[in-house]
Amino acid sequence: MTSKHTPRVVLAKVGRDGHDVGAVVIAMILRDAGMEVMYTGLFQTPEQIVESAIQEDADVIGVSMLAGAPMVVFEKIMKLLKENHVDDIAVVGGGVIPTKYVPELKKLGVREWFLPGSKTEDIVACVRSLAAEKNAVTA
Repeated sequence: MTSKHTPRVVLAKVGRDGHDVGAVVIAMILRDAGMEVMYTGLFQTPEQIVESAIQEDADVIGVSMLAGAPMVVFEKIMKLLKENHVDDIAVVGGGVIPTKYVPELKKLGVREWFLPGSKTEDIVACVRSLAAEKNAVTA
């Protein structure tokens, strides 16, 4: 049986990072792939991101960041989701960070990290798959 669920994605830029071209491009790619994308814009806090995801009934949170402090940011996002009893919104990230953080982020519960050069079809497939997981659980 094929699901008719339209994946819902909250996409955000976190912290002081003002470079959002990559996030905007990903938002358009996901939109063009038939997903509902709520781009929260620049300078978001973990609290704002989680609140938006809950309000929008998102399937996936996508966070774009360049360097910064990925462990601090994602620890906070994961903690806020847990505190709000949200266990059905997947979290993914993308951008330029030291690759040593990727395994640590996955241990926190970040489902995938997309480094520069990631194929857009892989990003679309991952988000679609994560949304389908949530839909299968809640159906």
